[in-house]
Amino acid sequence: KIVMLGCENSHVNTFLSIMQDAPDKYRDIEVIGVYSEDTEAMQKVCDAFGVPAMRSYDEAVGIADGIVVTARHGGKHYPYAKPYIASGVPMFIDKPITVDEQEAIEFMRACREAGVRLTGGSCCKYAKEIADFKTQIAQGDIRGGLVRAPINMDNPYGGFFFYSQHLVEMLGELFGLYPCAVRGYRAPNTVNVIFRYEN
Repeated sequence: KIVMLGCENSHVNTFLSIMQDAPDKYRDIEVIGVYSEDTEAMQKVCDAFGVPAMRSYDEAVGIADGIVVTARHGGKHYPYAKPYIASGVPMFIDKPITVDEQEAIEFMRACREAGVRLTGGSCCKYAKEIADFKTQIAQGDIRGGLVRAPINMDNPYGGFFFYSQHLVEMLGELFGLYPCAVRGYRAPNTVNVIFRYEN
């Protein structure tokens, strides 16, 4: 029994469509509720997929066996997940994990202490092109590269954090999570960032 929290984007619709299209594969999963502060978006999902609407994001605490958090604004992710942490249920958290560094540290610490299994983030790092480049990097054929992604800095969904995780996760998958130095240069329609690594 799972709940999906935050359905004002296409993610919940995509997940529910996948489950609906392969009922045998997902027969052990029941979506017992969806929640969004955007009640119109929530009602559309409920009407399209026949899942119950929740009155509050925490009403399934103690009932749900897992949660999926896909709110459009990353600032909602930790508050939505927080009431479920003590129960230890597994969680899928969409990107970004949050829009505040200190909150992210607290979130991860609380999940570790409760033994919560957690996954999520950007799926762009699993693209075939990234896997191919990663193989070439490991073979020593590539010593640097250019990664591009759309980043929307001016939006009501957390600004920089809204899309930047796609770029950062692809880069981390290719070259590593811990660069030696990072320097950014802002142009009118672009942000160029140089990540320097030891090798």
